[in-house]
Amino acid sequence: MIRTEQLTKRFGPKLAVSPLDLDIPSGTFFCFLGPNGAGKTTTIKMLTGLLTPSGGRALVGGVDIQQEPVKAKRLLGYVPDHPFLYDKLTGREFMQFVAGLYDIPKAYYDEHCEKLLSMFEIAKVADQLIEDYSHGMRQKLSFASCFLHDPKIVIVDEPWVGLDPKNIRFVKDFLKEKTRTEGLTVFMSTHTLSIAEEIADRIGIINGGKLLAEGTVPEIRAIHREGGSLEEVFLTLTKSDEETVPA
Repeated sequence: MIRTEQLTKRFGPKLAVSPLDLDIPSGTFFCFLGPNGAGKTTTIKMLTGLLTPSGGRALVGGVDIQQEPVKAKRLLGYVPDHPFLYDKLTGREFMQFVAGLYDIPKAYYDEHCEKLLSMFEIAKVADQLIEDYSHGMRQKLSFASCFLHDPKIVIVDEPWVGLDPKNIRFVKDFLKEKTRTEGLTVFMSTHTLSIAEEIADRIGIINGGKLLAEGTVPEIRAIHREGGSLEEVFLTLTKSDEETVPA
């Protein structure tokens, strides 16, 4: 459902993402891990069409995001770490705006909008201006709008920022259930290793723009000689990689 072929990004002389090959099947919860500046967000921006690759290509649902961006983006939902929302709109007006972008029929919108606003616990503030929302409320509105057009692939960058423990649990369970029952494909970047270990079907670890490891949670754990935790493997891989990079 998500495939990258030698996907590469340079910023001047800096190689931000080395040629990256991933093949993530439908219905997979994939967690992308790495330190700050590892290349996670750059990869996500290429997958969503926000950045043009320097080489290679990204396909979502078999569609090249650069060659057929509109077709590809109809399959996608995207929740950035700091969502850009229009402060002078209310939450409900923002949902209407998103519905217009995707040409969602009014009957479908009327049925699903209120359901999503209630599900993400923002129905009570839906008629307030977004400028009055807390960061957590903005994040929940971003999730609600993301699912308005029923995407087949959801790409999420650091989703836990601003969410309290109750809402973190809800989002985890909501996304995991959709992968199991509806075949949703989730590509999530996160620093929270314990959550990744709990919910991921597959994990990729990136550092310095290079994919260091990719596989199921047991396969990643097995990299550690004593079969350590995901945290131990992550720290071992990223530390050794940093030590081999010339100054």
